[in-house]
This record gives sequence, C-alpha cells and structure tokens, in this order.
Amino acid sequence: MAARSHPAPEVPELTPPAGPAAPPVRRTLEPTQNCVRCGREVALGVAMCEFCNPLGLAQPAATQAHGTIFLAIGASVVALALLGRLILTGVGPFEASVTTVAATPTGLEITLTAKNQGSRAGATTCRVHDASIVASGAAAFFLSPQIEPGATVTFVRQTAALGTEVRPLAVECSMP
Repeated sequence: MAARSHPAPEVPELTPPAGPAAPPVRRTLEPTQNCVRCGREVALGVAMCEFCNPLGLAQPAATQAHGTIFLAIGASVVALALLGRLILTGVGPFEASVTTVAATPTGLEITLTAKNQGSRAGATTCRVHDASIVASGAAAFFLSPQIEPGATVTFVRQTAALGTEVRPLAVECSMP
C-alpha cells in the first residue's frame, strides 16, 4: 500500500496588532526598575523608557525629584499649621478652679469649674496638681466638655494619679 500524501493546510499569516511593540524579553539578569511613566522595565539610573522618551531628552535627576518631594512636604506642613491656627483662633483662654475634692477607694474625685473667656466654643485640657508642691511631678490631666464662649461649665473627673489623700489642689487649663 502506497502512502497517500495530503496537501498541507493553508495557514493564514498573522500580523501583530497595531500599537507600541512589546518590550523585548531579557536574556541576562541585571538590576532594573520601572519606567516612572508607564511601568516598563528600564535599566537602573534611567527614569523613562524609549516609548515615553523617544527623543532621549535629559532624565530628571534623583536630587531634583527628592528636592521636589521635600518642598511639597514642607509646604504641606506650613499649610496645615496655618489652617490649624485659623480653626483655633478665638478659642480660650480658659479660667479654671477646683471646686471640691473627695476621696474614693481608688483615688480622688475632683470637681472642676472652667470658664471660656474667648469668642468661640472649645474644649480645654486641664492639669490638676498638688497646690503645696511647686515642682510636683504628680499631676492628672483632664479634658473638659465643650464650653461655649463666655459660658462656665462644672464637670467631675476621677483619678488615681494623685493618690487617695484629700488636700488642696491647683488647676491650670491651657488653650488648644
């Protein structure tokens, strides 16, 4: 029996799609990084690939990029400081006093009275310490409730930081 030969089927010629060519396959292992614009692999020290920088224009220097970032961070900090200053203008000062001090099994219960002498509502942080000791390290810090301008608020807080002995206490409330 003789072998029959079949004609080879026609295979249409494939043409690559239009657009940028795919990056070549690397044959050697060398350190690379990504193009800052499109993400293709480029050699270290090169910022943009040949597709993003076809004319081979000068690449941005590392010091230029870091300097720009440094300036942006500095400008952001200054802007946030100015915004914070605008928001807090008119809050306080606060005048405060210790109304009563009572012992509890775990510490002291302190009643404080605070007055907002500013033109805007706000809260304050009050430092309560022993009035007889000038440079005492023992102190308790309390956050007051929101106080409207010109209003006086009385609030009660408990603390174990000052012990359990009832004694004269002093209070200073700071501006925000």
